[in-house]
Amino acid sequence: MRNQIKINTPAEIAQSRAAGKLAAEVLAMLVPHVKAGVTTDELDRLCNDYIVNVQKAIPANVGYHGFPKTVCASVNDVVCHGIPSGTPLQDGDIVNLDIAVIKDGWFGDTSRMYVVGEATPEAQHLIKTTYDAMCAGIRLVRPGATLGDIGHAIQSLAEKEGFSVVREYCGHGIGKVYHDEPQILHYGFPNQGMKLKAGMIFTVEPMLNAGKRHVKNMPDGWTVLTKDGSLSAQWEHMVAVTETGFEILTAWPDEVEGFAPIV
Repeated sequence: MRNQIKINTPAEIAQSRAAGKLAAEVLAMLVPHVKAGVTTDELDRLCNDYIVNVQKAIPANVGYHGFPKTVCASVNDVVCHGIPSGTPLQDGDIVNLDIAVIKDGWFGDTSRMYVVGEATPEAQHLIKTTYDAMCAGIRLVRPGATLGDIGHAIQSLAEKEGFSVVREYCGHGIGKVYHDEPQILHYGFPNQGMKLKAGMIFTVEPMLNAGKRHVKNMPDGWTVLTKDGSLSAQWEHMVAVTETGFEILTAWPDEVEGFAPIV
């Protein structure tokens, strides 16, 4: 696998950064629209229109392995890959919206959590812990660190707070290929796995469940649910390994209340 890992030049990282910026802008655009009564289908249409007509980019998810929509919309107990539908969002719902764009052949991929109205304390704790776990993993990214360091940091924080880490889905290399090597597991042991090198680009995107980690797949072939019906949350950033640490390539263009940018 080591021979397959793409080491990007500064110019290539700049192109990846441009694509990541667009993806982050889509999620910021959605903020005022995520409210009770709106359907995830409506949010999907907003995303498609914004990517195509405003950003002059390509929605990466449409048709990807047959996925029918622009955004993955995962509500409450949906872990990932939720297909937008005509079901209205309700007060108290928590929603992960995961978007990917293509600009000049480069992929930008990011996701974040939204709360419809006011979430329960349990849901708020899950969302905040998932974000903190992602941050803990990203802060260890630097040349010489290992993939196990990232996974261990995420798993340790999550389990300390009483949550479980989904193991069937992981982060991934990204650039001119949507899902590339290496796989970024969100669990593991320190000092194990591949060592990071400057120029690598990948996503860190932990999925934490309020209950047990086990998941089940729906007949649509995409939607993944928690097996026990518990809530699930996810955040995702694209990260480049720099000579001295990391750079977030999907930095938010807006302020997300209660969630400080990663530095």
